[in-house]
Amino acid sequence: MTATSTTQSGVLELSAGARVKKPAKPLPEQSDRSIVSHSDWRKKRVFFGLSALHLALLVLLVLWGIGPLLWLLKSAITPTQDTLQAPMELFPHGVAWSNLWSAWFTVGIGTQFLNTVWVAIGSWFVQLLVATTAGYVLAVLRPAYAKVFNWLVLATLFVPAVVLLVPLYLTILHPPLIGVSLINTFWAVWLPAGANAFNILLVTRFFSNLPREIFEAARTDGAGPLRLFWSIVLPLSRPILGVVSVFAIINAWKDYLWPMLVLTNPAIQPLSVRLPNIQSMTDLGVFLAALAISMIIPIALFLFFQRMFLRSAGLGGAVKG
Repeated sequence: MTATSTTQSGVLELSAGARVKKPAKPLPEQSDRSIVSHSDWRKKRVFFGLSALHLALLVLLVLWGIGPLLWLLKSAITPTQDTLQAPMELFPHGVAWSNLWSAWFTVGIGTQFLNTVWVAIGSWFVQLLVATTAGYVLAVLRPAYAKVFNWLVLATLFVPAVVLLVPLYLTILHPPLIGVSLINTFWAVWLPAGANAFNILLVTRFFSNLPREIFEAARTDGAGPLRLFWSIVLPLSRPILGVVSVFAIINAWKDYLWPMLVLTNPAIQPLSVRLPNIQSMTDLGVFLAALAISMIIPIALFLFFQRMFLRSAGLGGAVKG
């Protein structure tokens, strides 16, 4: 009989020099922890039944989510009588493209649409500027007062926005150092938009999770604070910049109370303020067309930023080793 010896690695060595590995232990069977087990999924009746249920739920969710939007788009080019008498029928007496023309030129929605674009762009820029610079100071530079300032910013989230309307309005009416009222100017909407504590905390949290090895390497190469912010931090922060951009533009697009208080001149009012004022004096079909026009920017914004949300570049490859 051939003699054998066991090594520390658990390998059986034969006297002839051949090696035979110990048989691996069989892996335990995967436990079925879902509602429907794997064996039940193999049954045709269960498979087709659950697949049909999933498809039905998906269709219901799609109809629930985009159904009202599709109905609005349909009603925007439908005559008013058809919308009132047969709201669910598809163009029983043809298409009324004149609703869009009347809404844009006759009612003057085109002016308010451009006003809304300017309000949204200015609010977006101010919010992005304040959020990124404040987050950079608190999360990357980390001065001695960073924690105290962070708690103060967090505390402002517990203050109702309605409480701040009167002091904020008085500040816009008599701004310090300027001496000129900002009422009926876009600055009255742009500047207060920058004081958004949620965006500051969101960006600060994201900047805190960035690898500090990159910052140390940039400082070693001679990058100053401004160069570090512009060339290192911002390129790594595209996902959070996209999120803040969507929040800023959508909030500016739908804001009603504050623009109504500071933009009393109809010539510079955005759609969110002007549309409720003209509802009672405008034909229903034309008014629905105006509402459909006001949806263009939010839908385009979603289509533009959806890839950034779903396929946003992470930090892979930023740090090697």
